[in-house]
Amino acid sequence: MTVGTSGTLGAWELRSEPASPHGDPAGPGDGLGAGLGAELGIDPDDLPDGLVVADEHGRVICFNAAAQRITAVTAADALGLRLERALPLEDLEGRRWWQLTDPYGGLAIRNGQPERNLLLPGGREVLVSARYLRTHPTGPVRRVVVSLRDTEARRRTERNHAELIAIVAHELRSPLTSVKGFTATLLAKWERFTDDQKKLMLETVDADANRVTRLIAELLDISRIDSGRLELRRQPVDMGAAVGRHIQAYVAAGQPADRFLLRIEHPLPALWADPDKVDQVLSNLLENAVRHGEGTVTIEVTAALSPREEDADQNTATSVTVSDEGPGIPEESMNRVFTRFWRGSKRGGTGLGLYIVKGIVEAHGGSITVGRAPGGGAEFRFMLPVSTPAYLQ
Repeated sequence: MTVGTSGTLGAWELRSEPASPHGDPAGPGDGLGAGLGAELGIDPDDLPDGLVVADEHGRVICFNAAAQRITAVTAADALGLRLERALPLEDLEGRRWWQLTDPYGGLAIRNGQPERNLLLPGGREVLVSARYLRTHPTGPVRRVVVSLRDTEARRRTERNHAELIAIVAHELRSPLTSVKGFTATLLAKWERFTDDQKKLMLETVDADANRVTRLIAELLDISRIDSGRLELRRQPVDMGAAVGRHIQAYVAAGQPADRFLLRIEHPLPALWADPDKVDQVLSNLLENAVRHGEGTVTIEVTAALSPREEDADQNTATSVTVSDEGPGIPEESMNRVFTRFWRGSKRGGTGLGLYIVKGIVEAHGGSITVGRAPGGGAEFRFMLPVSTPAYLQ
């Protein structure tokens, strides 16, 4: 088999080659593989998805390595078999798939089957789609090309979504219950409370409303990061001043001023970034250091080599390191810190903060790492490239 293009089909066309001297159909290593290798530089076994091709008689002439892995059937066993025997697929109601779809004897205008969940023998789910190649739009089927994909990746995504929904529902229940309880109490018994009691309850309602707002903002950030739609509004950012504002806020909230040590190396490159997103990153990292760390929280702001290869020969990035003197992060957890739902040894929160931080930094073209600080605590370091807007270059 070889692969070529056809103006009639508007897609890759598979066409027959002479059989082997023993009369066997061409296998992935000779006909189809040779054609793909010669014209595209790829072999069917290099494809990430399962590929099964049947000829005009419904016999399998290609069964690549991914198809073998997904179906647990060897190419040697599958080649030459009827398609329905090599791939005995059933739908979720137990009906035989090839009898239902009838690619060779069905409607002459049909050109394939959309992807859907089907079952292999033993009940294993697989995602299957098919393309029917014809000599002309309503002619007989010359090839049936079947794509197979494992459902494990989809299952992981579905588990992540289910876990996210469960966590969000749990996190929302507490503040909303509090808001509902206090507002109902105030409405029913307003005259019975003193002004101080009313103020305390309204402050609690306000804090819980802020908590709900933050959670919704996290969910929106997750959605934008996962879909690649996180928008950045770049402006000049003074990183040293931004860090200073966060430290002042903590001191105003009651943290001792001597708990923070800020080191700024001058001169710093002129940084263009989204100031709101930078504040979000700094807020998360400093909050982690204050809440979960111990001792002095050290923040260092320096010039650095850009994390982007094209700029790596210049000091065209700003580096920020946040470290503490607490117990740090266990070595075995280092590679999971920036994943969804990681919350370390302490419970509480959604575990989405560092995942969002990583997404924001990478959206800027930067990088973020975690390690052990010289004082034994956790050390987070992120770098943002200068990224001067094109119209200013």
